Amino acid sequence: MNVLFVTSEAYPLIKTGGLADVSGALPSALQAMGIDIRILIPGYPAVLSNILDTQRIGSLQALPNQAMVEILLGNMPDSHVPVIVIRCPELYERDGGPYVDTQGHEWLDNPARFATLSRVAALLTSIETPLKDWAPDIIHCNDWQSALTPAYLHFMGLTRSIKPQVKTMLTLHNMAFQGNYAPGWLHGLGLPDESYQVNGVEFYGQLSFLKAGIFFANKLTTVSPTYAQEIQTDNFGFGMQGLLSDRNKDLVGILNGLDIEEWNPATDPHIARTYDAEHISHKLEVKQGLQQELGLEVSDAPLLGVVSRLTHQKGLDLLPKIAPSLIAQGCQIAVLGSGEPYLESQFKALAAQYPQQVSVTIGYNEPLSHRMMAGVDLFIMPSRFEPCGLNQMYGLRYGTPPVVNHTGGLADSVTNTKASTLADHTANGFVMQSPTVEHLQNTIQKALTYYQDKATWQQIQRNGMKLNLGWSKSAQQYIDLYRDMLKK
Repeated sequence: MNVLFVTSEAYPLIKTGGLADVSGALPSALQAMGIDIRILIPGYPAVLSNILDTQRIGSLQALPNQAMVEILLGNMPDSHVPVIVIRCPELYERDGGPYVDTQGHEWLDNPARFATLSRVAALLTSIETPLKDWAPDIIHCNDWQSALTPAYLHFMGLTRSIKPQVKTMLTLHNMAFQGNYAPGWLHGLGLPDESYQVNGVEFYGQLSFLKAGIFFANKLTTVSPTYAQEIQTDNFGFGMQGLLSDRNKDLVGILNGLDIEEWNPATDPHIARTYDAEHISHKLEVKQGLQQELGLEVSDAPLLGVVSRLTHQKGLDLLPKIAPSLIAQGCQIAVLGSGEPYLESQFKALAAQYPQQVSVTIGYNEPLSHRMMAGVDLFIMPSRFEPCGLNQMYGLRYGTPPVVNHTGGLADSVTNTKASTLADHTANGFVMQSPTVEHLQNTIQKALTYYQDKATWQQIQRNGMKLNLGWSKSAQQYIDLYRDMLKK
């Protein structure tokens, strides 16, 4: 079975969020289980500099009135999964990130940049493909950036020779990001007039990459079972809940896994002292080292941690409102992340007011994120919606119980601590029922009560650390779906 995994980012080549973690780890897990998988990704500068053993294998005319793009073949630096890179300097080789410029503004030509990614994926199934010895049976697309692929395959199938049996899957990592653009882009992206209709790429007067994928893909998946149900409702469907409900039989929720080699407290090179569930007391040394590194008072104060995008979606506007009362109770707070300017300012103001109790690091720092996950006592993640979430799983893996809202993958991975779950050894965190200041305050207070009972706290920690959070189970579910698609 040959699978082409199409993504706009993949760790360790390039990362802005959880999509990169999934795109790095899932293909590796699938390869280990016998799938002949290749990743397709744009040739950003970071990709070109990090990929191994690169060779040029051909070129393609991706979009009308666009120069030919080069097709390179290389390998991932850690797993050696083959990677197909689209090299097009005018589209991808520029300062800034995959989606935004150095000032944080969206690239104005993003429709062309990611339509190119989608169309190259489709062309790799045609007679024009430079991959002479390999062709995909399944094209696995991810989020809006590659969601035009099923639409291109549909309309190309009407006009040119393509591999007729190729099937498409679209994984929805976050419905909030849809790739909606003015309909004037239609012809420039090589889409025919008949594609712009309700049963096509049109979405409330715009051309929508995500809508196209949801409509034309053979199978839809999301990154947790609960999120698969949530996106069929008005609160979480972002206008596409009707279409998703219509496609309910083709929609499956599969909880993400973790790269358990990269995220392993027993071997993590980024932390001062490694530990496991049987030597959890060593975690205290990591905490003390983190406190010293961040300029916090080195003490046994409960240390609350945040590693996240600082956005309204993540519910992190709730934390500054209760931070003074938590600090008054003796807590410390450590924050790592960046996002909405007003939230960055609120957290920085707290750090200025309480320099020995609050640390705020604005930006992205992978080694520090490992030390935070290992060193804090309680991980705060009160997201208003969370398709899957990985950070709460990192917390579980590192014996750092998470405080989460009951939504999406948070609901599927964190079991609330109470008498019954302590008795059956499933308690591993603390779950609030709605994302409000009051619920966050009460849930953290409940967690702090358990924190005072060290024996019970260590049981909660060990329950989380002993979970099977790797990709093997999830990867098998994807393989089962692939096989089902090919049978049909």
